[in-house]
Amino acid sequence: MGQEQQPGRRTLLGAAAALGAAGAVTLGAGTAQAAAPRAGRSAGRGHGGGRHELPTPCVIAHRGTSGYRPEHTLGSYQLALDMGADIIEQDLVPTKDGHLVCRHENDITATTDVADHPEFASRKTTKTVDGKKLTGWFTEDFTLKELKTLRAKERIPDTRQHNTLYDGHWEVPTFEEVLDWAEEQSRRGGRRVWLHVETKHPTYFRKLGLGLEKPLARLLRRYGRHKAHSPNFVQSFEPSSIRTLSRLVDCPGVVLLSGPSSRPWDFVEADDPRTVADLVKPEGLKWIADFAQGIGPTLDLVIPRNADGTLGDPTELVRDAHAQKLVLHPYTVRNENTFLPADFRKGDDPNAYGDAFGVFKRYFATGIDGLFSDNCDTALLAAADFRGDG
Repeated sequence: MGQEQQPGRRTLLGAAAALGAAGAVTLGAGTAQAAAPRAGRSAGRGHGGGRHELPTPCVIAHRGTSGYRPEHTLGSYQLALDMGADIIEQDLVPTKDGHLVCRHENDITATTDVADHPEFASRKTTKTVDGKKLTGWFTEDFTLKELKTLRAKERIPDTRQHNTLYDGHWEVPTFEEVLDWAEEQSRRGGRRVWLHVETKHPTYFRKLGLGLEKPLARLLRRYGRHKAHSPNFVQSFEPSSIRTLSRLVDCPGVVLLSGPSSRPWDFVEADDPRTVADLVKPEGLKWIADFAQGIGPTLDLVIPRNADGTLGDPTELVRDAHAQKLVLHPYTVRNENTFLPADFRKGDDPNAYGDAFGVFKRYFATGIDGLFSDNCDTALLAAADFRGDG
C-alpha cells in the first residue's frame, strides 16, 4: 500500500495523541513489518495529576480480565490492574432509578443469576433494542437495590468453563463504585488507574428518559476525571453520544466503529445514510476529529479477514486516522481458537489457545496506538516484545 506508520511509542498527553516518531513501520505490498521498534513503558504516569503518559501500543483490559473472570465485576477489574493493564474498560447501562451500572448489555440474562430469582420471574420480557428483538431481563426494569440482590456469572460458559468457578462471587458494580475502587487503587499503587468508559445504547435509553451522558459527566466531575489530562477515555458506538459528552467534559472521546456495512444506531434514528465504511474514509475521519480524539474500530477494519477466515492485507485506516490526529484503539483479541483468524489457530479444540502472540504482532505492526484484549497478560507481554522492552 506504499504507506509508512510510526508506531514505536506515541506519548499521550492528557490522552491526546502527539504523533511523534519512534520506530518506523512500513506497510508495503499489503504487509506490515516493524522496523526496530524501541522505547519501553512510558514514564510519568504517577499519581498526582500533571502529565500522564501511556505506552504505545497500550493494552486495554476488555471488560476487565474477561478471559479469566466473569466480565464487568470488581474481581475482573482488579485482576486486570494486578496484571498491569494500561487501561480498564467499563460499559455503562442504567437502572430503573437512574444509577449507572457496569454491564456489557442491558440484557442481563446471560451475565447474572437473575433467572434463578423467582421474585423476578415476571420481569422477563421481550424488547427491541437498536432494532434487535431480545427476550430476557433488562437493567432498566430493576432498581439498584433489586439489582444488587443478583450475582454475576460467566457469559460464555461453554467456551470459558474455568470462569464458571467464580459464578456468584461478585455483584453487579455501579460505576460510582468503580470510581471509588480506582481512587483507592491509585492511592495504594502510586499511579492513576486509567479507565475506558462506554455509553451503551444511548439513543435507546434517552427515549426512556434514562439518558447516559449527563449522569456520566456528573460522576466524572465529582471525581475530578472530567479534564483533558484525566486518566480516562469516554467511548460509544453512537457518535452523537461522544459529541454530547464533548460539551460536558474535556476528557478524550473515542468513536467505536463496527463492520463496514453497519450504521450507528443514532444514524438510523436520524435517517443519516452514512455507514461505517463512510466514516473510515478520510472525510469521515475528519468529521469525527471535529469532536473526538480517537476511534475504536473492529479489528477487521484494520486488517480484514479473507473468505477462508485468514488475515488479509492491512487497510489504510491507521494512516488515515493518524493524519487526523486520531488515536486508534481497535477491539478485540482473545486467546481462544474460536476467536482467532484461521491461520493462527492451533489444533481442533475451538476453546484451546491458539497463536495469540502472532496475532498481536500482526496488529501492532500496523501502527495502532492500543488494543482491547480479554487476556491482558498475554497482550502486555506481546506489547512489550513489540516495543523491545527489556
